[in-house]
Amino acid sequence: MEDKEKPKQKEVEQQSSNESGNREETNEHIETSRAERAVWLMKCPPLVSRSLRHPPFPDFPSSDASPPPPVAKVVVSIDPLRSNDDSASPQFTIELAGAESGNMPRHYSMEMSKDLIPMTVFSESTQGKISVEGKILNKFDMKPHPENLESYRKLCRERSQKYMTKNRKIQVIDNDRGAHMRPMPGMMGLVVSGLDKKKPPTKGSEMKRTRRDRGEMEDIMFKLFERQPNWTLRQLIQETDQPEQFLKDILKDLCVYNNKGSNQGTYELKPEYRKLSEETTSK
Repeated sequence: MEDKEKPKQKEVEQQSSNESGNREETNEHIETSRAERAVWLMKCPPLVSRSLRHPPFPDFPSSDASPPPPVAKVVVSIDPLRSNDDSASPQFTIELAGAESGNMPRHYSMEMSKDLIPMTVFSESTQGKISVEGKILNKFDMKPHPENLESYRKLCRERSQKYMTKNRKIQVIDNDRGAHMRPMPGMMGLVVSGLDKKKPPTKGSEMKRTRRDRGEMEDIMFKLFERQPNWTLRQLIQETDQPEQFLKDILKDLCVYNNKGSNQGTYELKPEYRKLSEETTSK
């Protein structure tokens, strides 16, 4: 019996070693033909990201010979009168080829980041092949163009109202005669006395909070700061019912923390976001 099992064991070991060798051969080579290509890194709102991933070209024929139309167009504006001035930097704007239904704007401003950390872009195919796609040359933050601020604010308000409105559901109970809703003889006194005892409130720390979408939460935060300019972290947790660390990450991007003064211990919107909120209130 032992002599018959040994060849099978050697065959299995040889097969596993061949498979591991093939995986090593696949991953040991990295495609670097595009390593020196310049790449732009852009941070955009979730709504724009979805629009770029799903361009509005349903009738366009898919074929290898004809590439699909561009999903967006970047415009670089340079002042010819200040072309020799080092302080005059070019202005970048982007125009989407198509917008989704609603008030989604098509024009956005691209603010170039001055503090750029050297980064490289990598990609991995479904077969596990790794390629270098290029080096990050510029980093941009996408913001609504000034001419589209009103429509963008209207879109944020509509999304905030949609997510903050709770939908009520009505469910019909079948085959129920309502017997369990009628108190049994001799139980009336017990039911009345039981109402006097209040159930202790559930502590917030014991409740498991579920994270919302990042873009959805930003819209809700803008809506709350339109209601009042200053909020404490505990108040925001009670209003949004979100995890504390998740709220801190959002507040770090949108707000400033008051360490002193009459509003000590509260958060308020950063000046650029507060200005937009004040313009909306005045209108």
